[in-house]
Amino acid sequence: MTDTSKTSPAAAAPSANPQGRRKGLTVVAAAVTVAAIAWGGWHWMVARNYQTTDNAYVAGNVVQITPQVGGTVIRIGADDTDYVKSGQVLVQLDAADALVALSQAESQLAQTVRQVRTLYANNAPLAAQVAQREADLLRLQADLTKAKDDVERRRPLTATGAVGKEEFDHAQAVLKTASNAVVAADAAVRAAKAQLVAAEAQTQGSTAEAHPSVLAAAAKVREAYLALQRTRLLAPVEGYVAKRGVQLGQRVAAGAPLMTVVGLHALWVDANFKESQLAQLRIGQKAELTADVYGDKTVYHGTVVGLGAGTGAAFSLLPAQNATGNWIKVVQRVPVRISLAPEDLAQHPLRVGLSMEVKVEVRDQSGSALAETPRTEPVAQTAVYDTGMPQAEERIARLIAGQSLPALTQLPEPVAVQAAAQAPAAASPVAAPAPQAAQ
Repeated sequence: MTDTSKTSPAAAAPSANPQGRRKGLTVVAAAVTVAAIAWGGWHWMVARNYQTTDNAYVAGNVVQITPQVGGTVIRIGADDTDYVKSGQVLVQLDAADALVALSQAESQLAQTVRQVRTLYANNAPLAAQVAQREADLLRLQADLTKAKDDVERRRPLTATGAVGKEEFDHAQAVLKTASNAVVAADAAVRAAKAQLVAAEAQTQGSTAEAHPSVLAAAAKVREAYLALQRTRLLAPVEGYVAKRGVQLGQRVAAGAPLMTVVGLHALWVDANFKESQLAQLRIGQKAELTADVYGDKTVYHGTVVGLGAGTGAAFSLLPAQNATGNWIKVVQRVPVRISLAPEDLAQHPLRVGLSMEVKVEVRDQSGSALAETPRTEPVAQTAVYDTGMPQAEERIARLIAGQSLPALTQLPEPVAVQAAAQAPAAASPVAAPAPQAAQ
């Protein structure tokens, strides 16, 4: 007989599997629940207080160097990647024509000064001539009065025969001559006075130094001196040279781009956030940024300084035409400008156009979404173009004073270049970073 109470292990296994499966599913569900709760807590406590984007790029002031006057390039003072200081000579144009024009303007000023001084000197002789004409008129008027008296005294004597007719006719002729002389003298007085008035009109109310003709000639000298100064192209800001396209001997026109100077010490980031992220962004919020060139370990600190007035598509060269029949909604992005801490830039320099990842903390909502007050200070300014006029004013003052000056034969060195030549060479404040090798 066989024992039917005993079962094989193979037959018992199917009855145990449902319990093990149920236990495994419970563990998985519990793990998913815990992960969901953890993720929800992290999102509530941390993630919802930040807005991030990787659509961000470094931007800066790219200063284009263009000549104000045309000319032939005879010297190039900087090349691509070179560091230049503010006021450093970048390009020198041929100044021969400008020197000739300046010499002509200075000669014209000297001649004008002498002509104006002659005008002032002529006033005294003209006044003396008026006085002489008036004296002659008084004398002739006295002669006329005497001639009238002679005629009136002889008139009654003619009837009695005491005075002959011939003598009376002679007296009348003298009277007529005296009358004509008075008329001529009076006209001469009026003509002399008119000449004096005309001369005084050219000089009245101003000195020889402030005469309009002298001022106009001095303005021509300043104009010629400016044209001479503008044959030397100076760097308006410090930075690094890029996109040099000018060559020696090239004939350049006014306004033609020759090179650019990029200031790497004052950069910012334009972060393009989605329109759904703008609701929480405010001016003044803090941001952390990382650059692909340095990796995630190098963190830059920044501040939101402004939000764009429109989307990038609205200001593009060819704006989208959404009133067409086929339309697909595309999420728009708005540029947000973020300033970078200068100390971070000094330690880890960046370049214009590099990619950045931006994380803005939006917990602080006290700021405004748009700027509410106008800017009180200029965004940028330079004084490198103000060094030439004092030298021109000195030469103009000496010419007006009557001094003889030799014509300039070369362009004077600017004050900034002279100071840089006397001072020891200084190291560049922003070192160019070496590109990291691809991992």
